[in-house]
Amino acid sequence: MNPNPAKVSDEEILDTFQRLALGYFLRQADPSTGLVADRSSPGFPASIAATGMGMAACVVAAERSWISREEACNRTLVTLRFLWDSHQGPERDASGYKGFFYHFLDMKTGQRAWNSELSTIDTALLMAGVLVCGRYFDLESEDEREIRVLSDRLYRRVDWRWALNGGSLICHGWKPGRRFLPYHWLGYDEALILYVLALGSPTHGVSPGSYSAWLSGYRWKRLYGHEFVYAGPLFIHQFSHLWIDFRGIRDAFMREKGLDYFENSRRATLVQREYAVRNPRGFEGYDQNNWGLTASDGPGKQLATVDGIPRRFFAYRARGAPFGPDDGTISPWAAFASLPFAPEIVLPTIRHFHARQPAYDDACGVGASFNPTFRDSDGNGWFSRDHVGINQGPIVMMFENHRSELIWRLLRRCPYIVDGLRSAGFAGDWL
Repeated sequence: MNPNPAKVSDEEILDTFQRLALGYFLRQADPSTGLVADRSSPGFPASIAATGMGMAACVVAAERSWISREEACNRTLVTLRFLWDSHQGPERDASGYKGFFYHFLDMKTGQRAWNSELSTIDTALLMAGVLVCGRYFDLESEDEREIRVLSDRLYRRVDWRWALNGGSLICHGWKPGRRFLPYHWLGYDEALILYVLALGSPTHGVSPGSYSAWLSGYRWKRLYGHEFVYAGPLFIHQFSHLWIDFRGIRDAFMREKGLDYFENSRRATLVQREYAVRNPRGFEGYDQNNWGLTASDGPGKQLATVDGIPRRFFAYRARGAPFGPDDGTISPWAAFASLPFAPEIVLPTIRHFHARQPAYDDACGVGASFNPTFRDSDGNGWFSRDHVGINQGPIVMMFENHRSELIWRLLRRCPYIVDGLRSAGFAGDWL
């Protein structure tokens, strides 16, 4: 426990967790490629989504003088040069194709890992980080000019139109030999950033009709007195907001409903916390300061009887509220990353975890998830020993957006983001 936790200011607590999360990217990035490991456990490949978040995290670190601008610039250049020079082609061991990158890459060689797919959403998260760097490094030094050039080239190379596979909706991915996966981005999910980037491309952009097709799959629900576009896991309500300031801007759907995506995510956050307070399934530990259901690790796929109640537990799963799946696994990072949406409920939760200083917070990042309902033979609850890159990135970025709006400010000035939003029909406020 921290001594006198009430005497520690909110800013000091945010600093603590933000720097913990940043530590993941400083330690888990390969020095020769700049690629960021998917997880902290030895032997894991790079995640291109975590790599994109890592580039944005370096920008935050430089702005706060946690690392020098020169170090951030050097780290960024290593990554951008590697991405630009890595092999793009239809071969199975390439790094990518048509400007997209495979979901997982070998940390050292950059070659496709784990038979993974050419991922449209993970490439979008990578490109968002690439564009953040292109906006931040604005000095006239040779290195910063090169960052801007490579950022622009990498984004303009992505053939978003090809990923439609002749249809209206963007496909989830592609595999050499198997071709396009049979899944498409339809309905409210983390692909909002994907469609904005695809619409804003001056080289291989998609039409506004693709965005309209995506909107057609939305589900509007009223839960615990809140009406909003529904998605169960919290990360869906967060990932696009890492990059884009949706306050006050609305597309056709949101204009009809009289709210914006920021308010939508706020309502989803309030629903998650209310679900934990009500705790309809009676899981151990759920309360006003222990909440956050999202895509996360879990105790493992198994059935067990706990205190006379049959329980089904899961391994990695996209958990959600209030309809589940839910096995009692809480992800503090998911609650933390909702800080800009609802600081009045998120700050007390952050303070709660700061006071506890759980053992699964260390120099590699903030603990991913825990489950007090699933207990071992000694009666101890389960907690994840892995740190995951795409869990740490949202903490660094959303804390910063709450504190200074840094990432939002940078991309409000990015013409590709502005053009993508306008093409999607967004208007109002800063746009």
